[in-house]
Amino acid sequence: MSDHGGLMDGVYRYQRHIYDLTRKYYLLGRDGLIADLAPPPDGTVLEIGCGTGRNLIAVGKAWPGTRLHGIDISAAMLETARAGVARAGLADRVTLAQGDACAFDPQALFGRAGFDRVFISYALSMIPDWEDALTQAAQCVAPGGRLEIVDFGQQDELPGVWKRALFGWLDKFHVSPRRELAIAIERLAHDMSGEPSCHSMYRNYAIRGSIAWVDHLPEH
Repeated sequence: MSDHGGLMDGVYRYQRHIYDLTRKYYLLGRDGLIADLAPPPDGTVLEIGCGTGRNLIAVGKAWPGTRLHGIDISAAMLETARAGVARAGLADRVTLAQGDACAFDPQALFGRAGFDRVFISYALSMIPDWEDALTQAAQCVAPGGRLEIVDFGQQDELPGVWKRALFGWLDKFHVSPRRELAIAIERLAHDMSGEPSCHSMYRNYAIRGSIAWVDHLPEH
């Protein structure tokens, strides 16, 4: 965790102060995911790779009464997240912790093993062992819960010059859109007895996926 956490701290030590202002123009699909979360009354929500806390704050405002949890590998990002959560008046509902998305103990960090909704927004493209992180996320879903994912697509339906420019720019921030994301979601759902859903958005600019478990725990 220390190597990747240090890398992320280096990348976002200063970027974190303008992250939300600049990223809102191209991290498309986040707000739609939040609007569709629909956690049960007094439900629990976990964001993996919570960054500045922007999404958790939005969830807190959209879904009053939910208990919110966030994990990130970057201490610098979590510092910004804690300040943002406090300004939003949500400190009593949000618990943040530092950890590796691929291997963390939710019981130790948050005092609970499962969450009604778990989501990952534009973080898998930043995690080297992203498939391990996807599996870890699924294992944190409570009975009857759902895992939601949104991330970059492959830009296949957009002009080639756009794709080259975007991918080149993303690479400067160690971001690599995952070509196999949709396949990985469907495979994981099959392996863990869940129901997958996956579709591209904005001419494959982004991928939105989910895995739902109707009334049972994910099978590990």
